[in-house]
Amino acid sequence: MNIQLQDLTKQFPARGKKARGAVTAVRDLTFEVPDGKLVGLLGPSGCGKSTTLNMICGLETPTAGRIFFGGEDVTALPPELRGVGMVFQNYALYPHLTVLQNITFPLENLKGAQKLTKAEMRRRALETAALVQIEPLLDRKPKELSGGQQQRVAIARALVKAPRVLLLDEPLSNLDARLRLQTREEICKIQKKTGITTLFVTHDQEEAMSISDFIVVMRDGVLMQQGAPQQVYDDPACLFVAKFLGTPPINVFAGEVKDGMLLLAGQKALPVPGAPDGEVWAGVRPEGFAPAAGGPVACALSRVEVLGRDTSIVCTHPALEGDTVRAIVRPEELTAPVDGAVRFALKPDKVFLFGRGDGQRIRFGGRAARA
Repeated sequence: MNIQLQDLTKQFPARGKKARGAVTAVRDLTFEVPDGKLVGLLGPSGCGKSTTLNMICGLETPTAGRIFFGGEDVTALPPELRGVGMVFQNYALYPHLTVLQNITFPLENLKGAQKLTKAEMRRRALETAALVQIEPLLDRKPKELSGGQQQRVAIARALVKAPRVLLLDEPLSNLDARLRLQTREEICKIQKKTGITTLFVTHDQEEAMSISDFIVVMRDGVLMQQGAPQQVYDDPACLFVAKFLGTPPINVFAGEVKDGMLLLAGQKALPVPGAPDGEVWAGVRPEGFAPAAGGPVACALSRVEVLGRDTSIVCTHPALEGDTVRAIVRPEELTAPVDGAVRFALKPDKVFLFGRGDGQRIRFGGRAARA
């Protein structure tokens, strides 16, 4: 069951005595969630992710645009008729019910031809509990469970109805780091096993990239870029996407292109054939630095952090937008600093140029540059 959003817009009335007009939470949003895939809807807080999810499940009505499930227009369909399973950030379990009763509860509300016997409801609840590996917890109340266990119960409750679509609204944000890692792996396994079309909302880019087949990046209610996680990381369309994806984050320099050469602090750093002359933002991924004794980019060394498999060189540069440059290199690539400076060559495929005004990508090399 694929999901298609076409020119989806949602406006809310402005609040406050001095406020005028409407607030646009989502603007002309168009993308598709392929059948049986897990898609990460990614962006900073307040970018419209949850509003989009609420429109898909029917809790919010779009101001404009259409929503399709498998080619069927569900824009005006009530939530209970859409066949959607929803998992919220705060679990939303019933505290007075046991785990088994929480899972069974959605089945008790089925009517007509969908109505089930008590034996059938129990069978489906037990099968779903086994799927999320919580069979030993069925007689407990939510207060007796850990955060990760409660989240599994919430997922089981959403899956027990055999929904056409599963929607997850920041389901891991209340968990500690170790539980978050474990639970996201479980969500990925469950999605692969069931084959259910899933939309996963998060502001954590590492989380989205690690489990998603496809990601959609939003900002201020607008779609910025979509594609496979690695493709978006390797080929960002704008400075915002480049800065939002990646841990450690991309290093951004104020640079200038002159006669096909990128200049950083007036020094030649990298040939950029085809790029137009002018001031640019130059983004360099942490893995885009190659230590070299005679490298064209000289940085003042702050410290070296040993990370096990890799080593992080923390340094400064006069053209850097932020506080420090962070370069990730292999231990054998390290070179001794000279007069407190470490020098790098830049890897062209890990360097991106962006317009100083609009932040849009400027391509160079074998790809056409933006005029």
